[in-house]
Parts: sequence; structure tokens; C-alpha cells
Amino acid sequence: MKGCQVQSVMIGESATRSAVNCLTQQGFLSVPKTKYVILPGFCDVHVHLREPGFSYKETVRSGTAAAARGGYTTVFSMPNLNPVPDSPQTLEPQLELIRRDALVEVLPYGSITKGEAGLELSDMEGLAPLVCGFSDDGRGVQKDDVMRDAMRRARALGKPIVAHCEVNELLRGGYIHDGDYARAHGHRGICSESEYLQIERDLRLVREIGCAYHVCHISTKESVELIRRAKAEGLDVTCETGPHYLILSDRDLREEGRFKMNPPLRGEADRLALLEGIADGTVDMIATDHAPHGAEEKSKGLEKSPFGIVGLETAFPLLYTELVEKGVLSLERLMELMVFHPRKRFGLSVRENDYTVFEVSREYEIDPAEFLSMGRSTPFEGRRVLGTCVLTVCNGRIVYQKRK
Repeated sequence: MKGCQVQSVMIGESATRSAVNCLTQQGFLSVPKTKYVILPGFCDVHVHLREPGFSYKETVRSGTAAAARGGYTTVFSMPNLNPVPDSPQTLEPQLELIRRDALVEVLPYGSITKGEAGLELSDMEGLAPLVCGFSDDGRGVQKDDVMRDAMRRARALGKPIVAHCEVNELLRGGYIHDGDYARAHGHRGICSESEYLQIERDLRLVREIGCAYHVCHISTKESVELIRRAKAEGLDVTCETGPHYLILSDRDLREEGRFKMNPPLRGEADRLALLEGIADGTVDMIATDHAPHGAEEKSKGLEKSPFGIVGLETAFPLLYTELVEKGVLSLERLMELMVFHPRKRFGLSVRENDYTVFEVSREYEIDPAEFLSMGRSTPFEGRRVLGTCVLTVCNGRIVYQKRK
């Protein structure tokens, strides 16, 4: 192999042989002094595919193409769509698009409430056989009684509640973190309490009801501590955070829409607390919260741009470069966070014929113009990273292959 190095990490022997054969046939292993890692296909439990309803932002086809290029073989589709999947009938248009256009495995969520309005429960019984869990992502369920009833029903159905935690009355028109940058530049801030107080409320209900509960995109140090204590109590609780919350803080903000997401980039103490939560097992998984928007929408600065950034095609390179290469995490630990823990939490087995290959010996600059996603908005534009995906195989089928 002329000086190439191929490392297989947490993947079966037959998949390794298959990957090496494919790399050989395509001529990748003829390039000397190149290092490849063969990894299990990643699993992202928090992705916005935008279709049906918002196909000018993303489609099932473009979103899953981006997933494949990012090394993902399974993604979970969030329910803030049109129509909102609050019954089998309103879920069916999404299922038809998935059957027709998806390049990787797509598992949809059903909404917790009708229309994600937070007032009346969705048809959870009808949805349960068709969805991976229940979420009103993009909106926190404000009413205690509604969330209590949702948890009771989810427990009976054997499905998790997947919660976007946000207290609306504490938002006060904010759009970035209520921290040093907001105060220095005259922006309205989103306080940390708006996130962790709803987590605190939900954990009280979990103690009462006993359902499986998963917290989306945690961003504050208080959220980490609440979940740490809940796990110590033995509650059935898991959580995720995003690559951007582990790598950036509000001191990295710029006056551009590509730095605007919800939850916002928090303070440096929050970032360090999330890394500590990764280290001690409080944070179970890393999810991208891939949320594409049109270029014009995201061109309106911090205040007026919509919340959301893309992340499927940059997650592994960023995490490998910033965490693995710098000795914060082992590659094996990163695979637990990106593959094994997400699949275990949602009852999915690990398929040996799902794998991805990254070339990790050459540095390059993140260029959104190269994305397969229709979304281009990322705070990591121009950042230099290691990790170029050269091959992704889903269920034994090549779904992405880099041109030699």
C-alpha cells in the first residue's frame, strides 16, 4: 500500500475487508503517507431535513446526501415540518419522501402536541409504531399538565420523550446568549435559566412518571449538573450536545447570521462544563442539530437571521481535530458518542455493513461551497481541520464516494 496507514476502529472484520477492497479498487491506497480510519457509520439523533414544507431550505435527498458525505448512515428527522407529523396521516407525506429519496436510514419523530402548539397531545398511539420518539423540537412544552400527560402516554407506548427545553416567558426577545458579547455589543440575550429551568421541571415529572426522557442540545453548565444528579438518582435520562457547543463560546461570536443558533453559543464556563460532562459520562451523545436555511435568510445578522446552522458535513472533522488530535478524547470514545450510545438509547442495533472511511492525514479548510446540503451557514467556515470522508456505506450500499 506504498506507505499508507489504514486503521480500523470499533468495526467488524468483514466490514474492514470490504472497506479496504473498495479503497484499493478506487486507487486511494496508492497515495503514500496517507492515513485512513475505518469507522462505524455515525448516528445523528437530531437533524432537520425540512421536507415536507420547507424544501427551499433542504430536502430529504440533499440532507441525506450531506449526511452520507459526513459519515452518517442513520439520522433522526425532527418534526417541525408542514404538515407537523402529529398523526399517522400527517406523518405519511414525510414517510413517502423518505422511501423515495433517502440515501441513508431516516427515522422520524412524531410531535408531542398537535401542530407543536403545546396545547393538546398528538395521536401518540397511532404514531408510536412509525416513529423513534416524540418531540416538539423548536418549542418547549410550556404547560406542566401537557408534559405530564405526554410522559404517561410515552411510557405506556415504550417511546422516549425528546425535549427541546425552553421557558418562553424568559426569552424576552433574546437571540444570543445573555453574556459578555451581548452586553458589549448591545444585543438582547437569552438567559441560561430559560433552558435549565425547563429541564428541572421535566426531571421532576420524570421522577413522578418514570418515562424515558432525552434532552436535546444542552448548552449550559446548570443543565449538565441537573442531568448528572438525575442520573445519580437512577432516572432514565439521557442528553445530547452539539459540536459547536463543545468548540465555541460567545467569545467567538461575530455579527453574522452563521453564528446564530438555538440554544445560543454560551459562555466559556458552559463550554468547559459540557466537556466535563462528556468526560464523566453525563453527556451521552453528540448530535449536530443540522438546521439549514436559505442564504438570504441567514444574511441578516445576529438579530434578524433565523436560528440554525448546518453540521452534518463538518461534525466529524471538527471533533476529530479539536478533541481527538488534541488528546481530549480517544477516537474510540468519540465513536461511543457518535454511534454506539445514540443507537443504544433508541433501541437500534449496530449494523456491521454500515461504515465510513475518513482520510485524516491532510489538513484542509472548511468551504461551505462544497457542501451537499442546501444549507451553507456554519460558524466554522474557513476553519482548518483534519478528516475528509472518502467512502460511506449504508446497509452494504455505497451512498457516498469521494472522487479520486
